[in-house]
Amino acid sequence: MDLFNNTDTIEKVKAKPFIKWAGGKSKLLPLFKQYYPNELKSGLIDYYFEPFLGGASVFFDIAQKYEIKKSYLSDSNIEIVLVYKVIKERVEDLRSALNELKKDYCKKSETKKENFFYNIRDKYNNYKISYLNGLNDIYVYRASQMIFLNKTCFNGLYRLNRSGDFNVPFGKYIKPGIYSEENLLAVSEVLQNTEIEHGDFEFFKNKINSKSFVYFDPPYRPISNTSSFNSYSKEGFNNDEQIRLAEFYKKLDEKGAKLMLSNSDPKNINKQDNFFDELYSGFNINRIDAVRVINSNAEKRGKIKELLITNY
Repeated sequence: MDLFNNTDTIEKVKAKPFIKWAGGKSKLLPLFKQYYPNELKSGLIDYYFEPFLGGASVFFDIAQKYEIKKSYLSDSNIEIVLVYKVIKERVEDLRSALNELKKDYCKKSETKKENFFYNIRDKYNNYKISYLNGLNDIYVYRASQMIFLNKTCFNGLYRLNRSGDFNVPFGKYIKPGIYSEENLLAVSEVLQNTEIEHGDFEFFKNKINSKSFVYFDPPYRPISNTSSFNSYSKEGFNNDEQIRLAEFYKKLDEKGAKLMLSNSDPKNINKQDNFFDELYSGFNINRIDAVRVINSNAEKRGKIKELLITNY
């Protein structure tokens, strides 16, 4: 089957995030569009960069609505980079692997489903990867494991402990949607015009120029002692990293690139906390309404302010 000329599926489906991701921006896209640079809307942006990949909601929105020559996607989390690369280059093999996992999982009783989940999680944690050199069958299966765990674990979280192990418990969903075949093929199609790399947020710095739009969505700075959830890699992302990112933001501004950055608003908790106001002084700091959807306490889920910082 020709995956990319299948008009019965690809043309009818708009690619959207294929994994759940804490802090995903799908629900904020209608608001984000109001803050995209005019140069993007008028066709003057040639290149799009997203250095913190995650669910890539903004990438999927921009890549399918605006005429850009190429996108550059990167992340310091090698596992998420692996999944995107496999979808781009070996989507048919990934689909087969996911079908096997889905078939084995769905035919089991509830108790055995939980055991199956923890068995896959153990296998996932027992085999670590530190670099990507081609996409062999082991990598394809590993990508299928990550998608499976993401869709069957509690709240669809991706969290690593200090040892780098995925430690989210079983989600107890009755009928989890492991994956959408049509969406997976649509995602693969959109990714054909991208370069995807494992690396720090500065990885593509030499490619960014005045015709570039860069969207930063780093792990959010915790707004309270109990809301720290930025463990997408075992190294974490502390205040020093936030400061280093701000310095990089300023360097790209000097290049003439259009920049947009999201983060938590510490003023939700402490009106006197000017961390980001001082860090991005001189840029446009917009406070927008967002909804906190990942919190162990349902009563604490609701509207809060988040920051959207632009240099235009």
